[in-house]
Amino acid sequence: MKILISNDDGFRAEGIVALYNALKDMADVEVVAPEHNNSAKSNALTLHTPLYVNRADNGFRYVNGTPADCVHIALTGLLGYRPDLVISGINNGANMGDDTLYSGTVGAAMEGYLFGIPAIAVSQIDKGWAHLDAAASTVARMVQEMMRQSLIGTRPWLLNVNIPNLPLDQIKSPKVCRLGRRHAAEPVITQVDPRGQTMYWIGAAGAAMDDSAGTDFHAADQGHVVVTPLKVDLTEHDHLQAWSQTCARLWSQDGA
Repeated sequence: MKILISNDDGFRAEGIVALYNALKDMADVEVVAPEHNNSAKSNALTLHTPLYVNRADNGFRYVNGTPADCVHIALTGLLGYRPDLVISGINNGANMGDDTLYSGTVGAAMEGYLFGIPAIAVSQIDKGWAHLDAAASTVARMVQEMMRQSLIGTRPWLLNVNIPNLPLDQIKSPKVCRLGRRHAAEPVITQVDPRGQTMYWIGAAGAAMDDSAGTDFHAADQGHVVVTPLKVDLTEHDHLQAWSQTCARLWSQDGA
């Protein structure tokens, strides 16, 4: 089996090193990751500046671009073959609820999915890399089980996985959940630079608004490995008919 690994924390992040070490003996693993931290870059592609690929002393390849750039370049010419699985992570901190829309970790995995390859975005729930080896072992176990059940190499799918920062024997079994919701983000933070200009820093994410049973937030609080199947279709299917009628009225000359 061939696995492509990327992330959004950068090619030297502890999470991607641990993930590579956990998988390298069970598959042919390639790492193509951003040169620098690219958190919250979502699915962004770099279109107006050149991208360069270099190889680090640890054998990983890194790109001066976004997580999605890394996977896109890897799949459209750099590797020269089609991997069986794309894994993005292990991210330093959770990607749950609304955060998945902004996540570069999810964006890298989604790029693989868009190319028709099964993909997993993996994050630790708390920042700081505590019990990182346990998280990496959990991913390796999931991949082994997916191989055993012939889930890899069939149809494309996209999973968002969040793992608690716990010792391996304390991590509870995977729980499949829907995404929760957050309150609006905290206010922007302003500072004045040495030249007297105002700087703006994006505020912290809002607290959980929907963390009820069945959500990723709820399962995370219970110590489970949180698994959320994702899709790319953003169409509001339930309201297609209503909007069709509304647009027909807007377009009619008499407004009827």
